Amino acid sequence: MDVAGAQSDRRLAVVTGASSGIGLELAKVFADNEFDLVIAAEDDLGPAAAELRGRGSTVDAVRADLGTHEGVEALADRVRTSNPVDVLAINAGVGVGGPFLDASLERHLALIALNVTGAVHLAHRLLPAMVQRGEGRVLFTSSIAGTMPAPYESTYGASKAFVSSFGLALRNELADTGVTVTVLMPGPTDTEFFERAGLEDTKVGQSSKDDPATVAAEGFEAMMAGKDHIVSGSLKNKLQAGAAKVLPDKVSAAGHASMSEPGSGKA
Repeated sequence: MDVAGAQSDRRLAVVTGASSGIGLELAKVFADNEFDLVIAAEDDLGPAAAELRGRGSTVDAVRADLGTHEGVEALADRVRTSNPVDVLAINAGVGVGGPFLDASLERHLALIALNVTGAVHLAHRLLPAMVQRGEGRVLFTSSIAGTMPAPYESTYGASKAFVSSFGLALRNELADTGVTVTVLMPGPTDTEFFERAGLEDTKVGQSSKDDPATVAAEGFEAMMAGKDHIVSGSLKNKLQAGAAKVLPDKVSAAGHASMSEPGSGKA
């Protein structure tokens, strides 16, 4: 079943990175709140699409690498054939753990291509129609890692700092358009992120983590309320994000390093 070319009275949400983790949980929240969906990810979306259809949503699943120009254009073209977009949830992202020089340049550049370039590219393609209509909501998934220097996740933390800054800048620019922008800032969350980033043997990799369903629900509520951002999950996340605003960068960096240094989980 496909939304492409179909017209519906239901609202439409576009969710990237929706095959698993926070993205899938966001898509579930949208489905449970009577949104139809366009979901996108590089991974197989079959199981996610089936689950979301089982919740009553019409789902168009677009398998595309949003770290490439062609992948973003394919998603944007697909969305243009659907109903007007009510919500754009730019969630797709990847991490690279360990010392900067130990990972290949290609991995770091692929991270930037997805987390930064892909987010900017998709926003620029889909926001104009929302602004023209004078209504819509945008949710960017950032991270509390973006509030501080992030040793052993250097490009990831920097990419999330970019996403937060970009999202809040757009919010200001679009203040009088009817389109709101919200930045979701989770802490460590129980997803495949740590395995894929190579952070399983770190303190943060082995620490307790937030439920992605809780993170998604809090992000959805903040977005629907028109808030500028939300630090989701545990009180610890909120304290860390707050401390990063007042502590010297070298102190914040040392604290992050102690949690993300390879092998720190074995100490």
